[in-house]
Amino acid sequence: MINKVILVGRLGKDPDIRYTPDGTMVTTFRIATDEQWKDKNGEKVQRTEWHQIVTYRKLAEICGNYLVKGKLVFIEGRIQTRSWEDKEGIKRYTTEIIASDMKMLDSKGQNKTGDSSFDASPGGINNGDAQLDDVPF
Repeated sequence: MINKVILVGRLGKDPDIRYTPDGTMVTTFRIATDEQWKDKNGEKVQRTEWHQIVTYRKLAEICGNYLVKGKLVFIEGRIQTRSWEDKEGIKRYTTEIIASDMKMLDSKGQNKTGDSSFDASPGGINNGDAQLDDVPF
């Protein structure tokens, strides 16, 4: 069985950074993907889909430091659906992409420190084995 997702989209806002009770860093952010087509009248139609992305550990650190609103990114990961009960006791669901790989596709851009000289790594960042020493900055 395979659970694999590949998305290319732009961040809707800067990533949110938090930590689990055991101290693991987690970032969450949303990216938008667009689909365009012409309807039966020849009119251009566009639909935007929003995806909730979750990263952990070193990949979360990289995303937290270098991703900003509007940045174009490649995300690879798996789909996960969680459930919880809201304040009224109603069961709610959310579907997220748990990212295992991220590539920054904008060749140059502003990071959160204002440094515009960062080039995206051609290999991207892998959530499972990325080390800060392996990142070219």
